[in-house]
Amino acid sequence: MKLGCALTAWPLYMSPAILWAVQMLPAAILEILECEGSVSTKESSCHANDDGTSTEEADFEVKGYTFSEPFHLIVSYDWLILQGPAAPIFEGDSLVLHCQAWQDWPLTQVTFHRDGSALGPPGPKREFSIAVVQEADSGHYHCSGIFRSPGPGSPETASPVSVTVQELFPAPVLKASPSAEPQEGSPVTLSCQTKLSPQRSATRLLFSFYKDGKTVRSRDLSSEFQILTASVEHSGSYWCEAATEDSQVWKHSSQLEVRVQGPSSSAASPTLNPASQKSAASETSSTEPPRPVPPLATPTSEAPVFCPPDPHLHHQMGILLKHMQDVRVLLGHLVTELRDLSGHRKPETTKPPAK
Repeated sequence: MKLGCALTAWPLYMSPAILWAVQMLPAAILEILECEGSVSTKESSCHANDDGTSTEEADFEVKGYTFSEPFHLIVSYDWLILQGPAAPIFEGDSLVLHCQAWQDWPLTQVTFHRDGSALGPPGPKREFSIAVVQEADSGHYHCSGIFRSPGPGSPETASPVSVTVQELFPAPVLKASPSAEPQEGSPVTLSCQTKLSPQRSATRLLFSFYKDGKTVRSRDLSSEFQILTASVEHSGSYWCEAATEDSQVWKHSSQLEVRVQGPSSSAASPTLNPASQKSAASETSSTEPPRPVPPLATPTSEAPVFCPPDPHLHHQMGILLKHMQDVRVLLGHLVTELRDLSGHRKPETTKPPAK
């Protein structure tokens, strides 16, 4: 018994409108409706193309049968149709839309719209594309155009097509283990946590880590950054970035404050503790005594880097403001004393003239 490699035939009771719609299908669509690959069972077999395609390349198998992925076939009874992508669209993908005319008749003044707004001036191009889509590109698209001879010669508009750009992966979350306030000398692991969409699980992500506006590790496959021996110099604001290999999609986490706790309260200040300045982890090398510069301190050129405010600069500004307040108090005392002195001298200098 041999399985027939063809679609189940529809009943022949078709209205003229349906026959017209079927004639509108491009040849490329009809070619898709073929049995591709090799399907075999113990009792029957079906071979559409003897191109050496093995069952290992098939999508899935059920009890010896091999099936392709399903797709939706939409037959439209319109002068114009907008052909959109059949597969789901994710961040970083390209989007191509075709404005298809009935029997491929010539069109002029073709315009593409999204959510009712024109995406450009009318022109002869029947194709609209976005090289790298974002979630903001989601919406309802349609096209319009004017048929030339032998068409109706009037403006026509295609039915809208919904395009949803799905999130490839959420913004990462930076977490510290075992704690964001470790004891000096203990290990710390920073983990940049995010998850790819199951439909794009094969996509590779590269992870970068930053501290106080400087790169401590750039574009690595590992989502973890380890500090083997934490010292006070490792305290600071950390954040991470997850990006695709082509850097078309990249997202960074929020800041995470890491504060390494010294052995006693007297060693809390990293700038006044010489012992803490001598200890360094294998991931970080010091170039300035008060503020060590981590290795690979080369800002990535593939994506802009979010630079938070420097906490050390903020501390110095706080000290300066305190000094200014002290000077203001001293000036206040000086003004008070000057007023008192002028009050004692006033009766002597303002005597009325003798009559």
